[in-house]
Amino acid sequence: MDYNHFMEKAIEEARKALESGEFPVGCVVAYKNNIIVTSTRTGTSGNYTNEIDHAEMAALRRLSELKENVDKSKIKLFCTLEPCLMCYSAIVLSGIGKIVYAYEDVMGGCTRCDLTKLSPFYKERKIKIIPDILRDKSMKLFKIYFENQKNTYWKDSLLAGYTLRQ
Repeated sequence: MDYNHFMEKAIEEARKALESGEFPVGCVVAYKNNIIVTSTRTGTSGNYTNEIDHAEMAALRRLSELKENVDKSKIKLFCTLEPCLMCYSAIVLSGIGKIVYAYEDVMGGCTRCDLTKLSPFYKERKIKIIPDILRDKSMKLFKIYFENQKNTYWKDSLLAGYTLRQ
């Protein structure tokens, strides 16, 4: 499987989010070398931001609406930013077999969580993590986002500072 190809598609989704004034996170779900779901981050622009409409959560919602029978352990989820605890947990609970991400989230990324220290329900889940695929391309989108003074979501945060220093 060509991870770069699928991450490019996730980065295209992140660009769409950025162009609409949203936090530049894109997600692509691949199964049997085909994209079956795409999504972007929403809920970060305007006066009423939320922490629910993450790209990964939207992708999982769309995946659940598919009327296809898929072996979720063979699904690869590509995202431009390392999943947070909410998204990582939902991905794990969904039974997805692999997360591939571009840019590390030093503030809220959770793919390094040690599932073996959690209760059996989580401990028994098997998931593979592949970081840093097209990292610099994704990071550039975050730099553009954080450099724009109109964007207030996570402005002056650890992630913003870390990104802008690179």
